[in-house]
Amino acid sequence: MSAPWWDSDWKDRSGPEYRVHVGNLAWGTDERSLKDAFADHGPIGAEIVYDQEMDRSRGFGFVNFNDHKSMSDAIQRMNGQELDGRSITVNQANHRARKWRA
Repeated sequence: MSAPWWDSDWKDRSGPEYRVHVGNLAWGTDERSLKDAFADHGPIGAEIVYDQEMDRSRGFGFVNFNDHKSMSDAIQRMNGQELDGRSITVNQANHRARKWRA
């Protein structure tokens, strides 16, 4: 018998995720400028993924939205747009199952 909090395929306790993956970011792009770039679409948060060894951006990040419509509009309008001198790619982020532990 397995404990449900160890199984990644057990009922996911979180709600739906409306998150996009933003690629081809300039090294100097920070979370504030990423969120500001998506301001017309109502982002609730943004994060840049950093390389801990190099202490710099890995060139991609994520932007979170409240609903599917905002996320879809952001993907359609922002994909291929320029941000900090780079043409960014915007796609729906893959949902990663979380492992819950008691």
